[in-house]
Amino acid sequence: MKKPKIKVNILKEDSGYSATAIIGKDFIGTQGETFEELKANILEAVNLAYEDNEIIYTLEEFDLMLDLPSFFHFFRVINAKALSERIGMNQSLLAQYISGKKKPSADQAQRILRGVQQIGKELTEIRLLI
Repeated sequence: MKKPKIKVNILKEDSGYSATAIIGKDFIGTQGETFEELKANILEAVNLAYEDNEIIYTLEEFDLMLDLPSFFHFFRVINAKALSERIGMNQSLLAQYISGKKKPSADQAQRILRGVQQIGKELTEIRLLI
């Protein structure tokens, strides 16, 4: 059996995180108090589901999909004010997206994602003088 591609939807809950995946007709769900615990639980749940098929997954093989509030909760190091200035978005609007008070359109979500990815790209290119 060929390994199915697995897209895992992750949400920040009032207490911890939850994750769900639908693979064909199968539903897999788990939760964790921390993001690290959640990732370990996802890996365990998926590998248990495919144990009979002798398929073993690694975390790198999952597409982890986070909503904006979950993303910004986990990556608190990203400064919303600086990001809003960088992508040309009203800071108050971005804050409402981050808090979950408003849901961004697909275009707005892509705009935010492109800004975050650009920052990530720039960070990977930095070398420190030692």
